[in-house]
Amino acid sequence: MKTTENFTDKADIYAKYRPHYPIEYINYLFSANQLKEDQLVADIGSGTGIFSRQLLERGLKVIGVEPNDDMRNLAEISLKQYSRFTSIKATAENTTLKGENVDLVTVAQAFHWFDKEAFKIECQRILKQKANVALVWNSRDLTSLIMKENAEICQKTCPNFKGFSGGMVESPEIFNNFFKNGKYEFKMYQNDLLFDYEGFLGRNLSASYAPKKNDEEYERFVFLLSELFEKHSKNGKIVLQNITRSYLGTV
Repeated sequence: MKTTENFTDKADIYAKYRPHYPIEYINYLFSANQLKEDQLVADIGSGTGIFSRQLLERGLKVIGVEPNDDMRNLAEISLKQYSRFTSIKATAENTTLKGENVDLVTVAQAFHWFDKEAFKIECQRILKQKANVALVWNSRDLTSLIMKENAEICQKTCPNFKGFSGGMVESPEIFNNFFKNGKYEFKMYQNDLLFDYEGFLGRNLSASYAPKKNDEEYERFVFLLSELFEKHSKNGKIVLQNITRSYLGTV
């Protein structure tokens, strides 16, 4: 299966249970890039529009580039009230956007799916001179006991599990190769997530590797997650330690 199809049939659950990004990060993005209302952002791998919405709420023009039909269609419905939003069916490596026209490229929770070199060349083509690329992830804090046990469940029941965020390790080499002269600014924000049982289960089921209802391991996956929730929850709520990681620079 092509990576562009990883989230087919998961758009609804993805949109409902995936977290937003901290306001501190959005403020940083604006100040670091000197963004002003009506400037143009290309949100690549925009999915169901979670990050696009946060940019639109601050008055930016946003082009959402998303190859997956289910994800893109949901974004178009949920963001239809924003006249500044444009939706395009295209890939990160071939966005079809006009050259030297974009004030900022953003990639939220998607860079690990891209062909890094081809995407870099495409960014160089569509960005205005000296404009930046912003990569951001909401990442599980793997030092947390809950997250370690959550990963063990995924290893047991999810054949396609290679680690969270597609198994991408936070290797400096990846970012050194992507950003121009290996120079970028790294920021980190604590962004812990509070879920009830439904939210906790939904967050896990929204992952690309998670089994779907018809899959053999689905019931076992849900059962083990239920046990994990019961073990660590208090008053019907569980806290998942989450870190927002940001990489910003020119390419």
